[in-house]
Amino acid sequence: MIRFFDILFSLFGLLVFSPIIVFLYIVGLFETGSPIFFQERIGRNKKPFILIKFRTMEKSSKSVATHLMDKSSITKMGAFLRKSKLDELPQLFNVLLGSMSLVGPRPNLFNQLELISQRDKLNVYSVRPGITGLAQIKEIDMSTPELLAKTDAIMIEKMSITLYFAMILSTITGSGFGDRIKVN
Repeated sequence: MIRFFDILFSLFGLLVFSPIIVFLYIVGLFETGSPIFFQERIGRNKKPFILIKFRTMEKSSKSVATHLMDKSSITKMGAFLRKSKLDELPQLFNVLLGSMSLVGPRPNLFNQLELISQRDKLNVYSVRPGITGLAQIKEIDMSTPELLAKTDAIMIEKMSITLYFAMILSTITGSGFGDRIKVN
């Protein structure tokens, strides 16, 4: 049932937000020359997939976890995109294609070995990663791998249609900053 809502909401979101997506793409072309960011992440059953986002950092930025990034590498438009969460809009394509869900554990990089180990212990990779989830709503980022994995496992165990909608609503209304560089 959740996959049905993922498809429905991602299609709806892509249709409704397509003017904004196109506008941000064009503005991003002027700022970085490459407004879309593709990065390999770990998906369901530890299968790699390509995450799609709007670029918020300089093209020369290293591929490391967000909490390890230097905030000086964030572009002017990138700061706005991060604060508004609009950098996540292209991930609706990931949801539509089935590599992600709207709600689930945030997908991590392959070089985050401690987090991978903690998530393996708790079977977190048994579900699709998500755009938002309990850890993001509780402002838990990837800098605390054990706590993050435990929070992900709790979310997976308690997942229901009600919780799915509650997390989406919480994110839309202002929660969900767990995976972000703190920008002023």
